[in-house]
Amino acid sequence: MKLNELRDNPGATPKRTRVGRGPGSGKGKMGGRGIKGQKSRSGVAINGYEGGQMPLYQRLPKRGFNVPNPKKYAVVNLGILAKFIDAGKIDAKAPITEDVLVESGLVRRKLDGVRILAKGDFSAKIDLEVTGASKAAIEVVEKAGGSLKVKA
Repeated sequence: MKLNELRDNPGATPKRTRVGRGPGSGKGKMGGRGIKGQKSRSGVAINGYEGGQMPLYQRLPKRGFNVPNPKKYAVVNLGILAKFIDAGKIDAKAPITEDVLVESGLVRRKLDGVRILAKGDFSAKIDLEVTGASKAAIEVVEKAGGSLKVKA
């Protein structure tokens, strides 16, 4: 196949309807817009308008609260951290900080900090210092003989 032989599938791009081009076109005179009224004019965008009836989005009850500036954490599971330690990408004897996790490639970027979760098997004795951790993750690390410090 050559570049000059590339074609779209037949019928994939229908010809654009040219409105207002005489009575023979079937879309002449008013161009399918009817006679007068708001929708016959140009520049009309009335999405959600229900002819004076209270629109659906206003009739439904409001629920919940969206935090305007939520914190986004890079999440690390203990199972993956154990794999990186076994592979020798992270030194278990030295203290492990967020910067060490980024350098090893386990975390792409810190965002608002790194949060440790307890998913997976973990048995290495390590010294971790991160922004956040689940209670279960702290328990697992301390049970393995290590320490997990959460900085404020």
